Parts: sequence; C-alpha cells; structure tokens
Amino acid sequence: MVAPFYKLHCLLKRAQMLLLCLGIAYLMAGSILLLQRSSIRVAQPNLASLPPLWSLSAPPTALRTAGLGMRARSRWVAIQAASGGGAKAGGRHWTASRSLGVQHLHHRWFHRTYIGCFLHNTSDRALGGTMLYDLRKMTSSLCQDTCSESGYQFAGLEYGAECHCGNRISSPRAPEEDCSLVCRGERGSPCGGVGRLSIYKVEEQLPGHRKFRNVHYRGCFKLLKSIIGTFPVYSFQPNLTTQSCIETCTDKELPLAVFKKPHCFCTWTSSLFSLNQQSDNQQCVGNHTIAPALTASTQPDHYQVYHTPVLDSRCKERMFLPQRSSSLVALSSFPGAGNTWVRHLIELVTGYYTGSFYFDGTLYNRGFKGEKDYWKSGRSICVKTHESGQKEIEMFDSAILLIRNPYRSLMAEFNRKCAGHLGHATDAQWKSKEWPEFVSSYAPWWASHAVSWLKFGRRLLVVHYEELQRDLLPQLRLITAFLNVTMTEERFLCAESNQDGHFKRSGAQQPSFDPFTPDMRQMIDSHIHAVDQALQSRNFSGLPQEYLPR
Repeated sequence: MVAPFYKLHCLLKRAQMLLLCLGIAYLMAGSILLLQRSSIRVAQPNLASLPPLWSLSAPPTALRTAGLGMRARSRWVAIQAASGGGAKAGGRHWTASRSLGVQHLHHRWFHRTYIGCFLHNTSDRALGGTMLYDLRKMTSSLCQDTCSESGYQFAGLEYGAECHCGNRISSPRAPEEDCSLVCRGERGSPCGGVGRLSIYKVEEQLPGHRKFRNVHYRGCFKLLKSIIGTFPVYSFQPNLTTQSCIETCTDKELPLAVFKKPHCFCTWTSSLFSLNQQSDNQQCVGNHTIAPALTASTQPDHYQVYHTPVLDSRCKERMFLPQRSSSLVALSSFPGAGNTWVRHLIELVTGYYTGSFYFDGTLYNRGFKGEKDYWKSGRSICVKTHESGQKEIEMFDSAILLIRNPYRSLMAEFNRKCAGHLGHATDAQWKSKEWPEFVSSYAPWWASHAVSWLKFGRRLLVVHYEELQRDLLPQLRLITAFLNVTMTEERFLCAESNQDGHFKRSGAQQPSFDPFTPDMRQMIDSHIHAVDQALQSRNFSGLPQEYLPR
C-alpha cells in the first residue's frame, strides 16, 4: 500500500523539477531574444530625399511599441547628429535615422497644419475665440472641425481636452516639450499642456461662405459719431453685408460688429449696448442704403449691432469659490426643464462653477467641472438637483426653482433618455410603448416636484424657463442678486453673447406628429392647474399664459 504512494510522490517531485527547469529555460530564451532585438541596427534611409526637420509642418509624436502596452506622451524628439547619435522618445532610445523617418511620415500625412506650441494663460491668451470642452474624447480633428465650422482660422488644444478657436495668435511661442499632453480621445496627437496650446491651422473658407455659430442680433442703437470713432476697428466696404462685417470683426477677435453700410466697426461689449439703450428696429431698416462718409459731426446715427462668435475674455475664466460657503443653494428643476442651460448661464455670468447632487460623466466631459466636486463642499455657487423629497429639500438653505412648460419638459427629458443631452428621439421611439409609459410616470412627478419645493423650500426664487428665454438679462440679474453676486454690466452683455454655448439642444428637429394624446393632455393640464394654484398660494406669480389656455 505504501509503495504506490511512494512512487506517486517521486513522480510529482520529478514533475516539479521539470516545470522549474522549463520556466528557467523560457525566461532565458526571452532574455536572449530581447538582447538580439536591441542589437539590431536599422538600415539608414536616404536622408537626402527628406526635407529638413525644421521645415515639417507638425510635431512628431511619441512612438509606441507594439505588444508592450506602454502609453507614451507626445513630445518633440530631440534630434542629434545623423552620424549615429540617438534620440529619446517617450523614454525609449531610437536611432536618429529611424526617428527622422517615422517623424517625416507622421508630419507628411497626418498633421500638415500644425503651427506650434504657444503660451495660453490669464496674461497671455493665444486664441480669443470660442471654447469647447470634451474631457473624455477630445481629438485634434474634432477641435479643427469645430473651429472651421465656426469660421475660425486656428484651432488650439489645451490640457488634452479643451479646444480653443481664434483668428490670430496673440501670445509668444513656448518650448515644444511644454505641449506634451495627449488628446483624451486619441493617442499620438499633441493636445497642449498646462497653460499651453498646441495650435493648428484649419482649412480656409472663401469670404462670404464661412458659417458662424452663436451669432446673435443685438439690436438697433443710436450712437454718436464721436463715440463710433473710438471703436478699435473700422472697415470701409462699398458692398458691405451683415456677413462680411461679422467676418471682419470675427477675424479681429472682437465680440461686437456695428455697421451701417458701407461702414463696419468692431468693438467690445459695453454699457453702450444695454437693452435700455436700444432703439426701434425700424430706425435701422435703411441700413442697406449707402450712408454718408464719416465726419467729425456730433449728430447721432442708427447702427445695427451683432454679437460675433468671439467670446469676451471676461467670460472665459471659471473657478470654484475662493472661500467655502456655509450656505447651500440648490438649482432645482424637473428633468428636462433646462437645468444644464441655466448652469451654463450662471457659470458664464458669475465665473464660478456649479455643482451637482449627482455625477454626470457626460456633463463633466463637456466642461462642468463641478460635477466631480462633493455637492456639500461649499465650493460651488449652486448645486443642481432633481430631488423632491422633504428631507432632500431641507438639506438646502435656499433654492432657485426652475419651472418649464411640462409639455416641453417631458419631450426634452424623453429626448435625453433616447439620444443624450443634445440628441433627439426618432419617430419610432415616440410611437413606441415607452412614450405613454414615460408620460404617465413623469407627468405627476413634474407637478409633485414643484409643489414639494414650494411647500418645504426655505427661501425660493422661482424662475420660468420661458421668461428666461424672452428676457435673459433681467432674469440673470434676479438670479445673481439671489446668489448674492455683484456683476458688472459688461459681464452680463458678455454672457448674453454666448448664451447658448454647447449645452442647449437645437429645437429644429421635432417629431412629425403630435406625440400627446387627448388623455395625456387632460392629465397634464390638471397638473398645470395644481402647480399654478400652489405658486399663487405662496404669493408667487402664476405659471406663464402659454402653459395652458385659461
């Protein structure tokens, strides 16, 4: 009985030794193979056929070795003499000839329009146009396409996730190694650094064919010629059009285009263009006719004013509160009521981040950096919430209650659930069984949310989405006063010029039929009446007239 166990024991010992020997042999073979590969010399290419490195139009990127799973940052590769000196790229040593060859192919085929690395901080801003955030999947091509579609000539990437546009570079160059961060959405492309932009030249478009986003008609204003003469840019264009004047001012990176044919002026936002200074638009109807030449006359004249896509530098910088606040302010709304848009406006006009009771990775990736901050930290100007329970409401010291027409809110939230923050549901989704189930569940919530905040909220400011759309600046003044933030007139005008940003869903795409059935409307209308009565019982004005014919 003992003999079989003894034989089995000996067999297992021999198997262990065999496995140990095989493991040692495998490791030795791998080491020899690596040594052989490291000693291989790459044949020298014909360098005469390549252009000098400094004439190439894009920086090289760090080389990544297949199979090692190593992630290297994009850097300029220091080039030594072609006589055999080595160069470093991402921590790996490469012969100069091999580095040159790979760099040449990368430059030639991928980034023909790269300009270089430039300073970009509070004192030296390289590009002064619009901004786009995508902290998850920013790519150089996405940034270039965005800037090109907005009519800009240059696109710059910072922090690996921020896209800046502009028509002129206004800061000095920085060392290329400062632009070492890779893009969040692609490896191998330089995406700037901390306070540094990797700038690209985008595809040029013919004058008059450039398409601009975020262009708004400011209104008709009566201005003295003596004041007009102080504006920083003037252009005389016999064939002046609205498009050509906006193009001129966008190229000069000024946020306002002021014109009366054939005179085009560009300037900054100021109190000259406040709403209470606005004239009747009929006074500017004759702007298509030729105006007399500018003289020293003090007689006023009427000019049309447009906001260009250029974002005033006073609206760009955002930060957390310098001192933690002991008071928590909620920005409360039913889902789909425009909370994201209002957060954008508040951040724009105050310069402080807004927080969130939740964490939405999509919003964080789009630049709402307060999303990751703990909602009770006291570092945000206000905190987004959709909660409507008494316990959650009483956690806040005060609240901005945002209310939107329930028909619009329900459609907006269904769009978000089906296609994300900026997408739209398809006709098939509107006709599916999910839509009536959604309405029957969410419509009562729209009413209970507003009624609960009116009942348990300690200190409330009620803001109606539709009134914010109609009278943006007066409503923003009410909001900033409630938040105890004092802002200048220029800051309000600056916020108005970029009011839509990248966070407001376009209303162009709608279902091809009315998705609300008569039974749905009867139920929703009853909830509208309930909320209207609750508002009036708290001495607030009732719901806007367009919610329901009374």
